[in-house]
Order: sequence, then structure tokens, then C-alpha cells
Amino acid sequence: MLIGIDLGTTNSAVAMWQANENGGEAKLVPNALGALLTPSAVSVLPDGTTLVGAAALERMGLKDGATATSFKRFMGTDRKVKLGKKEFSAEDLSALVLMALRDDVAACTGTRPTEAVITVPAYFNDRQRKATRRAGELAGLTVRRLINEPTAAALAFGLQDKAEREPFLVFDLGGGTFDVSIVEMFEGIVEVRASAGDNRLGGDDFNAALAMAVRGRLDPDGLLAKLEEPRAQALLLQAAERAKRALSEGQEAEFAVTVEDQRLSTTITTSEFEAQAEGLIRRLRDPVVRALRDSQIDAASLSEVVLVGGATRMPVVRKAITRLFGRFPNSSVHPDHAVALGAAIQGGLIARDGGLEEIRITDVCPFTLGIETAEHSARGTIQQGLFSPIIERNTPVPVSRSGIYSTMGDNQKQIEVKIYQGEAREVSGNVHLGQIKVPVPAKPAGEVSIDVRFSYDSSGLLEVDVEVPLTGARHNLLIIDEEDRKAAKDLDARRQTLAALKHHPREEAGNQALLARAERCYEEFLGDVRAVIGDRTRMFVAALDSQEPRRIADASAMLTELLDMLEANPPL
Repeated sequence: MLIGIDLGTTNSAVAMWQANENGGEAKLVPNALGALLTPSAVSVLPDGTTLVGAAALERMGLKDGATATSFKRFMGTDRKVKLGKKEFSAEDLSALVLMALRDDVAACTGTRPTEAVITVPAYFNDRQRKATRRAGELAGLTVRRLINEPTAAALAFGLQDKAEREPFLVFDLGGGTFDVSIVEMFEGIVEVRASAGDNRLGGDDFNAALAMAVRGRLDPDGLLAKLEEPRAQALLLQAAERAKRALSEGQEAEFAVTVEDQRLSTTITTSEFEAQAEGLIRRLRDPVVRALRDSQIDAASLSEVVLVGGATRMPVVRKAITRLFGRFPNSSVHPDHAVALGAAIQGGLIARDGGLEEIRITDVCPFTLGIETAEHSARGTIQQGLFSPIIERNTPVPVSRSGIYSTMGDNQKQIEVKIYQGEAREVSGNVHLGQIKVPVPAKPAGEVSIDVRFSYDSSGLLEVDVEVPLTGARHNLLIIDEEDRKAAKDLDARRQTLAALKHHPREEAGNQALLARAERCYEEFLGDVRAVIGDRTRMFVAALDSQEPRRIADASAMLTELLDMLEANPPL
């Protein structure tokens, strides 16, 4: 059985695709308490018993409480959490949550699921994605695919009526992460145009801001200071969550905690909360601007702004979104349920359910992929450790791009191609993915070049091909999860798909024919007409060199239109 899982920072959910007479639908599976959301919390009792979900969350702030929450924020890191006598990594804790969700499905259906589609923030890097996959494996699940949370939400939103839509924005603010995606739907295709985000921004941060705003006046006698800080912080954050929910319904709320049988309380108003959260609200703007800029779509041309994630229920957030876009957002899909439903829909697509056979998803590469390079500085020295992008962020996938690099030292016998993921100018700020050592002929600096080609697909497979044109030598590196490597048949099919993309746009017959036609027309005409043909041809060549399909298509259309007009009505 294949299930869809929203592995959230604050809450998680599981859903499955069910066929019916209308084609089928995604349905959430309740947990043992009958709730559709399971808190992403793990607690260990003094006797070693492990609790997951609501029972674990209730133990937050207790004297003997050994409870972990928000561990999704540490996926892909070496950080450990000690619960009782044992240390857990973020993926260990996530695996326990995934096991609980798996068991809920088994209890509901009588069949234990063995496969899953798991959602991740669009801005999760390679390490974080691999850690999520390992968590699924630890939970006894074969992870068929990781799908970006906004993409999953777009699927849930789009399948309500399957209507074509102009570009819309998915605004996904969860408990611990924030994602923005620009999505378009047409002819059964869900196309993600751009994604951006902040992996350190979510509802938990608003709770922390609320707790900070009231701590001083809540506890003038310093009772909380007598507690161990983790326990004091847990009590404050629990109270902040309750107060935050109350502020969603009214203009003021009680903020209360109990310390050693003594109740401490104060009142917090909406205006106080908004003032305290002002810095967090400002941080919501940057990913929105980046996604719009990368997609080259103006905010005014968006058809809708779709809200996803429990934190979008806060009035302070909705008010900020309304101001930012000059319109009210769309919350027709339950913000807490959309991602899990979308994951189940993706599961139905993988299982090739008949009700979903006409739907396809195109996603983007969320981070820039490139290699480490060096360059001569103004002082004549060599500056090393610089990042040279090959596949830019928000490029539609699958994709294949290449770059040409040359030696910088005389008689250099080897080039070490180090592969990175990220946006920083220096590679030290990016994620190292792998490297290839490429032997080259010993010649003067700059006389030996290499062609480095990156090919990347939506599942995270990155194939690196390096060719030395002078010798014809070729080298290859495959960067992929070990679990994927085991599925040889599927891996071969994915590599064949990428192989079909491994050519430069200049080599395509249609583009070569258009360049030849432009050259012929350039020779036929004179004066200003010839100059215009030359300008349009240069624009087309520049577009080809960029290897960006949309830019190439636009430049090709402009050049073709000009040549058609000149040949149909040649100037006298």
C-alpha cells in the first residue's frame, strides 16, 4: 500500500488515494484519537516507554518530561536530542512519527503500508532531503518520492475542479518552515514556475515572540527562573500556542502558566502581538519577492494567493498577506490538510490510478547547482573557493546544462571538479555534494578546457559528465540516494530520460535551421534591415547560450516573426 505523508514541524498527517465511481479522491486517515493531525512530538517516560503525538505533547513542561518537538528544523544536521537515557537524531525522531502514522493507516484499513510519498519544504537542501528519506526507511517504508510541500498543496488545490488556472502563488507557512511557490495549471499539467523559502521561519517563531513579549510581566517574582530553562521555555511556548489560538478569535487573550502549583497569568492584546511579530512579518516578504522575480511574473498577474499551513490562520499573517498582494487570499483548501492530500494524490499518480492518468507535475530545481572555481584577482593573485553556477535555482526539471572551464596553472595535470548546491558566492557557504578528479594533459595555463554537464531530475538525481575535448576522455559521477541506487531498473529509466536532454540547444535541428535562415536573409538584405536581422540573431544566439527554454522560445519567436515579415513583404 502506498500512502502520502505530510511530515510537519508542528503536526503531521497521512492520507491515501481511494478510487471511486467518480475517478477517486484523496482522504486523510485519522489517528487512534480520531484526529486528522498528529503532533510531531516524541516523549520518553522514565521506564523507557516511547510516546508519539498528543500524548507526548501533553508531557511538555512536566518535571520528568523528556519531550522533543520541532526536530524537523534539524534534519540533515548532526544535532542530537537526549530523551531519557538515549540520544536521538532528528531523523530518528521523525522515523518514530512516521511509524505512528503508518500504524494509524494499518489500524484503519487492516493493511500495513509499505511505501510512501513524503513531503519536504521546497527549500530543503540535499542533506535535509536525504535525512528525510532515511527517516522513512527507518520507519520501514520505501520512500517512492519526496515531493515539495507547495507542489503537493497545489495538487490538492487544483484537483478540486481540475480547471485551468493562470499562475497562482502557494503561500505555505507551517510550524517551522516557510515556502512560496508560483504554480500554473494547464492541459492536465501542474507546472511549478519558481520556489523560495525560509527553513527557519514558522508558527513556532511567532510563539517564541509572544512568549518573549509577556515573560517579564507574567513572572515579576522570577518563579520561572528557578526552573531549568528547557522546562520554563516549554511552559511558556505551550501557553503562547494557546494564547495565539485565542487571538485568532478575539482582540485579547489570557497568557497563563502554572509553576509549582502557582498560576501566573497576564493578558496579551492583538496589537501587542502584532508589534512583537513585526520582524517575522517582514521576513515573509523576501521569499515572495524572490519567487516572483525568478518566475518573471508580476504580483498583479497572479490569479490567486492560496494559503497552506496552520500558521496562515493567524490574523496577523492574513492581514500581512492582504497588504502585500492587495487582495484577500484563498483558503478554500484546509490549510492543515492540503499538503497531505497532495502527497496522496502524488501516490495515486505513482500507482497509475485511472482517475489521475491525465495529470502531470513539472517541478523546479530549488537550489543552484554548480562547481568550485578560481579566478585571477585585481592584484594578480588567484582567488579560490568561488562558486560557478551551472543549473540556476528555479530551472524547470528534468534539465541538463553545461559549462566550459579551463586550467589556471602551467603544466597542470589534474582538475578537481567539486560539486556544490546553494546560492553563496563562496563555496564555503554552500552544500558539498561530491567531486571528480579529472586527469588533463600538461600544457600552458588556459590551453586545456573541460566541458562540465549537470543533468538533474525532480527526484534529486544529479548526473555529472565531464569531457576533456583535447583527449576525448569522459568522466561520470552519479549523485543519488543509496536507496535509489538499489532500484536499478527505475534508475536506468531515469538516466535514459536525462540522456535525451544531454545536448546543447545550438545542436537542435530547428535552432540550426533558424540560424541558417537568418544568415541567408542577412546576406540578402542591406542597410537598416540587415542591422535589425543582426540584432535579432545576436539575441537568439545569446538565448541559446543561456540554455533556458523559455528565453530560447521567446527569442526564436521574435526572430522567426521578423524573417517571416521580411520574406513576405521584402522592402524595396
